[in-house]
Amino acid sequence: MCRLFGLHAGPQPVRATFWLLDAPDSLSVQSRREPDGAGIGTFDTDGKAHVAKQPLAAWEDHAFAREARDLLSTTFLAHVRYASTGALTLVNTHPFEQDGRLFAHNGVLHGLEHLDQRLEEFGVMDLVLGQSDSERLFALITAETRKAGGDVGAGIVEAITWVARELPVFSLNFILSTATDMWALRYPATHELYVLERHAAITSAPLDARSYRIRSKSTELSHSPHVLFATEPMDPGPGWRPMASGELVHVGPDLAVTSTTPFPNAPARLLTLADLEPTAAASQRP
Repeated sequence: MCRLFGLHAGPQPVRATFWLLDAPDSLSVQSRREPDGAGIGTFDTDGKAHVAKQPLAAWEDHAFAREARDLLSTTFLAHVRYASTGALTLVNTHPFEQDGRLFAHNGVLHGLEHLDQRLEEFGVMDLVLGQSDSERLFALITAETRKAGGDVGAGIVEAITWVARELPVFSLNFILSTATDMWALRYPATHELYVLERHAAITSAPLDARSYRIRSKSTELSHSPHVLFATEPMDPGPGWRPMASGELVHVGPDLAVTSTTPFPNAPARLLTLADLEPTAAASQRP
């Protein structure tokens, strides 16, 4: 199953080191379970997005490990891919960038021809460079955000509402980030997504958060409040909270966290593993 990781450190850029290939905790070995790509997205001091990604298993590219260390940003978005839709190419590797925003998704949706028609109606099909359902989902959110005058939250709600009504859905979990804001959605309950709010009062021990695929370690973050999103809890601390099905969490520039549940019901056509092609089903098993 693909892994999502998002970190918001507030208004000041910080360093967070991600070991996606040669981690001391045998990350290169663990990454063999998600063999189809890895990427990290960050933002520079001018708010411009930068993505370092490659369509290979993380353990196969040592150059990527060197690039992934010591990045400086206010927000970080990382993804390790187990492909369900689309070839193993750079354009199908997460995170994706559109309109200066970054996006990573864990899940599957069907009905891509119908979705493509919707994107054509919006005039945004040019945003789709690859074959993945994830990039198409992002393009729909981008189109709705443009329609809403740049209101990302409104764009997300409109896009997901349409998808839930019109398309067969297995999972739409994603993280979307700018340099100043981050949104995370768990919908429906198919896959878990967790959030951790580390306030200044509890940031004393060095951050050494790890999952099966992604590890981040930073002494700077030990003394700074921040918010984390991850596919599973990354340390044994008690602060991790599983997001509810249909819950959309927004983290603002000052780390204010807002939670809403704009999608209280399951999608109209909820898929199961039995409905997926064998490759897609393998990619979605926990």
